[in-house]
Amino acid sequence: MEERDDLQELELIRFDDETELNTIVTEKYDESQIQVLDGLEAVRKRPGMYIGSTGPRGLHHLVYEIVDNSIDEALAGICTDISVEILPGNIISVRDNGRGIPVGLNEKLGIPTVTVVLTVLHAGGKFGGSGYKVSGGLHGVGSSVVNALSEWLEVEVTLDGKIYSQRFSRGDPETELMILGKGDGHGTLIRFCPDADIFTETTEFDFETLERRLRESAFLNAGLRITLDDRRNAEEPLHRDFCYEGGISSFAEFLDSTRGLTALHDTPIHISAVSGDRSAEVAILYNDSYNELLLSFANNVHTVDGGTHETGFKSALTRVFNDYGRKFKYLKDTDKNLSGEDVREGLTAVISVKLTDAQFEGQTKGKLGNTEMTPMVSSLVYEKLMTYFEENPGVAKAVFSKALDASRAREAARRARDLARKKSGVDGASLPGKLADCTEKSAENTEIYIVEGDSAGGSAKQGRDPRYQAILPLWGKMLNVEKARLDKVIGNEKLLPVVTALGTGLDEDFDISRLRYDKVIIMADADVDGAHIRTLLLTFFFRYMRPLITEGHIYIAQPPLFKVSKGKRSRYTFSEEERDRCIAELGGDCDVQRYKGLGEMDAIQLWETTMDPAFRTMLRVTMDDAITADETFTILMGDKVEPRREFIELNAKKVSNLDV
Repeated sequence: MEERDDLQELELIRFDDETELNTIVTEKYDESQIQVLDGLEAVRKRPGMYIGSTGPRGLHHLVYEIVDNSIDEALAGICTDISVEILPGNIISVRDNGRGIPVGLNEKLGIPTVTVVLTVLHAGGKFGGSGYKVSGGLHGVGSSVVNALSEWLEVEVTLDGKIYSQRFSRGDPETELMILGKGDGHGTLIRFCPDADIFTETTEFDFETLERRLRESAFLNAGLRITLDDRRNAEEPLHRDFCYEGGISSFAEFLDSTRGLTALHDTPIHISAVSGDRSAEVAILYNDSYNELLLSFANNVHTVDGGTHETGFKSALTRVFNDYGRKFKYLKDTDKNLSGEDVREGLTAVISVKLTDAQFEGQTKGKLGNTEMTPMVSSLVYEKLMTYFEENPGVAKAVFSKALDASRAREAARRARDLARKKSGVDGASLPGKLADCTEKSAENTEIYIVEGDSAGGSAKQGRDPRYQAILPLWGKMLNVEKARLDKVIGNEKLLPVVTALGTGLDEDFDISRLRYDKVIIMADADVDGAHIRTLLLTFFFRYMRPLITEGHIYIAQPPLFKVSKGKRSRYTFSEEERDRCIAELGGDCDVQRYKGLGEMDAIQLWETTMDPAFRTMLRVTMDDAITADETFTILMGDKVEPRREFIELNAKKVSNLDV
């Protein structure tokens, strides 16, 4: 089995002939080397520049771009219904009842405007004209990019009593714009088939991925109806209907309900304001957890890295708590002010702003940069939340009680952190006693195995390559950090060795530049207990050392489940199906050993199957969607049983090899 680490070898080339070397370094470079790509050729040449990747993320991004155009029609006050269908062959259909893409001749190019929109980059109605006051999408790029990356695309526009149609092939018009007949109403229908030459990994759309995105869009646009139908399986078609009159307040309630959290007040606090061509609304809901979930959007674009609107919200929220607390004696004169972390413990908040000429930082629009949104959101939150607390003292008391508890826990955590620093490698103290470190001191190309139990740890220590592989055995039941505040996490005797060995610190002290190993590999038994250990560790990393996940340092080792032997021939297999195939290939009548735990393998077997880079298989832990990840950890590791049962029952059907 080949290693998944993708290590590359460098080939050294020696030139014995000086003439040959000179020929290479003086290769001709003049005007003939400069290429000018026509039309949408640039998109097909470098698709990642426009949609991020040609993997599943980029594939689904095609759908988002077309849907976002329909949502822009909703923002303009026209569109009320959007229908998305996944048809057999992974064809996407998006229909809306917006104004319809204009079909008249473009004065500059002399071709129908709808053709321009679908074949010319940066052609659209979102560049300061009166067509759109606010918009998401790629600002004149989205539709043409989808067209360029599709094997074929068809557009139908219903406008002025007629239905217009045109078909394209890999971005180029295949037919002229034609009139199909008479039509009532107005709107646009786009059908497209992603190009397998571009999306070589897969062209299959995931229903749940689209479901999450479309549900989110419906929450952000109160009253807009979005339907999703999967018609690929005629016997089991799937249908979802999203329409939320409560808008982002319903969104906040949904986020807490799916995570099985109990709200501290009956309904979300909803505040909003409009100033000229800008608007902002915020939904606030406090729950009984110790974590915060803050989602922000600008023109329906999820600003995963925050921005000026988040800055205004956070600063105002902290001021409200401190000013109200002192006014109504929740805070004494001698008390310190509450911190931002204190007032955001157990908070679920959704911030949505809409504005013309939104300025996003970065290619992925992850951060809003419009400076005028900070004072607008800050003023809105401070004035209206202060008034809300004064008019609803019962709610104020409940959330203040939680913030005060958080403040006391934060102070206890500070003391625990100071103590932990003295014990940790951060301040140069000794490493954990059970750590078998590697001899290489540079983090590059080194790895640490976090191993369940002393027995497996002993085998791993004997079987490892000590030059670059470190072993840290864990023992006893670990703390479930989902059910504990930070003061209980810092200095925990089961978690402290992990923090000390990695060297990064945790929470606000976390510094990834101090990471002592490039790969952090969780190696646990292939059973229920092992799965629990993995989940506890992943929860800890997600809550307090998240960059380890987002920057790709966390791995899951994949030990074999069976050893199949016949005569002198032996093979290791990782599932029951693979075991059965192996037995058949060896001619049957085989000796099969089932590994119940890592401790049943000797050092050589553990090295051969799970630790040798030449043969091992490892899973890299990634996180594309922080909202879904947060929800999953809360469900699996939180207090509520019913959401966990529902999650397991739903997802067990998707697991091909469930061995318990």
